[in-house]
Amino acid sequence: MEYWGLWGLFLGSLLASTILPFSSEALLVGAIAIGNNIWLCVFIAAIGNSIGGIISFYLGRLGKWEWLEKYFKVKKEKIETFRGKIERYKAIAAFFAWLPVVGDLIAITLGFMRLSPVKCCIYMTIGRFVRFAVVGSIMTFF
Repeated sequence: MEYWGLWGLFLGSLLASTILPFSSEALLVGAIAIGNNIWLCVFIAAIGNSIGGIISFYLGRLGKWEWLEKYFKVKKEKIETFRGKIERYKAIAAFFAWLPVVGDLIAITLGFMRLSPVKCCIYMTIGRFVRFAVVGSIMTFF
């Protein structure tokens, strides 16, 4: 982590919200632990993670079941289940696209439903920033 520095935090946070199942919070904590500015790390992690969420959103927007199943191992039934739940809250659901396990499904479903990219990107970024700000705030006590 120290070798890659803040670029590693950005790239790792981006990948963690798309295809690789690992914790971007752990990367954030590591970047802070080696002496980087907490709020700069929060900002970089949130931006990287948001871009990863936006990538998932646009993959969903492509709307090809075959790709979703092949590359993300997301079954059509799961998307349909989430579609019903998300339809009720629309773009506000993007705020919760940071959640572990279901976050990628939320982002993909939002894209598949062709919801407003601008609203979804804004809510996704806010949600991810809040999550990383909480982790960063906790780190100030240690």
